[in-house]
Amino acid sequence: MRKILSITLLIFSVFSCKKDIDDTPNGGLISQLTPEQQVDLQIKNFIWKGLNLYYLWQADVPNLADTRFAPSLMKTDFNNKEYVDFLKKGQAPDKFFYSLLNNYPKIDRFSFITDDYEELERTFAGQVYSSGMDFALSRYGTQGGVLGIVRYVLPDTDAAQKGIKRGDVFTQVDGQALTINNYRQLLFNDKTSMVIDINRIKIVNDKPTIVSENRTVTMAKKSIKENPVHISKVIEKGSHKVGYLMYNSFVADFDLQLNEAFGMFKSQGINDLVLDLRYNGGGRISSAVYLASMITGLSKQNVFAIESWNDKHAATENSDINFADNIIKKGVSHPINSLSGLSRIYILTTNRTASASEMLINGLKPYNIQVIQIGGTTTGKNQGSITLYDSPVGYNKKDVNPNHKWAMQPLVLKIANKEGYGDYTSGITPDYAIEEDWANFGELGQETEPFLAKALELITGINTSGKSIPAQPLMPVKPLADSKTYNFGANEMYK
Repeated sequence: MRKILSITLLIFSVFSCKKDIDDTPNGGLISQLTPEQQVDLQIKNFIWKGLNLYYLWQADVPNLADTRFAPSLMKTDFNNKEYVDFLKKGQAPDKFFYSLLNNYPKIDRFSFITDDYEELERTFAGQVYSSGMDFALSRYGTQGGVLGIVRYVLPDTDAAQKGIKRGDVFTQVDGQALTINNYRQLLFNDKTSMVIDINRIKIVNDKPTIVSENRTVTMAKKSIKENPVHISKVIEKGSHKVGYLMYNSFVADFDLQLNEAFGMFKSQGINDLVLDLRYNGGGRISSAVYLASMITGLSKQNVFAIESWNDKHAATENSDINFADNIIKKGVSHPINSLSGLSRIYILTTNRTASASEMLINGLKPYNIQVIQIGGTTTGKNQGSITLYDSPVGYNKKDVNPNHKWAMQPLVLKIANKEGYGDYTSGITPDYAIEEDWANFGELGQETEPFLAKALELITGINTSGKSIPAQPLMPVKPLADSKTYNFGANEMYK
């Protein structure tokens, strides 16, 4: 579930594997290496070839140039000493990968590699290792302290059973105070349980204060599958029927559950929609297409987005991405439940809103539906990725190299809307700026929650929360990380 944090190789005997160690009959220079070194070279060969072929910025990276090595020799030929020496540099595979990216992490912030593609696949299917508590982390105090706050809790998890709720605050894990130096080790690990202290933020003498509840909670962690359709409900305010959907990730395994939520909205005749993407870091492009189709009712004859690849794939891969009429799952076609009568949509965002979420916002704007964005400026990611495996055909899992489980997730395409606009790498700015305030966090889906309250105020013309939102939050979030930061695919948009 984590992006690559170690470089341990999964080595099988190179003499018993089904794939030849070398592409040449006599073994070439690679035959002089130990079995472990040979597998290391296979991995780096896969990395270089895959990036040379697919990487979005291949033409901008000198070490990925087609002319980088002797032009008369195939890059797969381990008799090419220059190429073998290049691969044999003393770098681990992950460091070799990042050294080939375009000015990582300034220009390319999102390509990544893993030594366990099975774990990557599980994460893309919505599977996470967690107690069920989704949290954000912020710097706290002046001595390098870190504060955690619960954003939401997944149902039927240990965190839910232990009474953990949105707005709970913790400063200690397993008896140790959280700091800028230890939060990753304490929170992002493979332990089967964790102990946190429980506090709440209260206003004392007009100042937000962390007040201890004098209790600790032990929570079990396990592999769970998170349904990204977190909340779907209808709020009736006078003549307005407002659909509210909190959607936390574009996961293809839950496309039908998303469609069911829109079926409920459709049957109840909503006339306004609030889409909460504040914690949605992206996901599968096809799921974004389905969601856009549910919102607009536009058919597959209409263009939702445009994808652009590098020069090697422009002729075959550059194409329009159209809206959809049906969701296809296991060969079965499911008609999309669409809301064709909406004239506007209210989308809630923060700086954690990224990738496929931004694709959705940008893709809707050219159409006859007003997009009203409330909250914070989004991440600013207009590129998409694909998974590349070490396979002789198409870099897919067919005949994948049995000697290791490394896979890459490089950026390979750019996304724009139907008008060709996709220049939002600095983020998409809201129409109504609101910061999450830990001193006034609110309950998700409730009319008094500040983000939703603002949307309802714009819809009805009435301040439904009964109080005004301060111009400056009393305790603004100073983002450091969150529970999804180190997961595979965090802030990804992939095919």
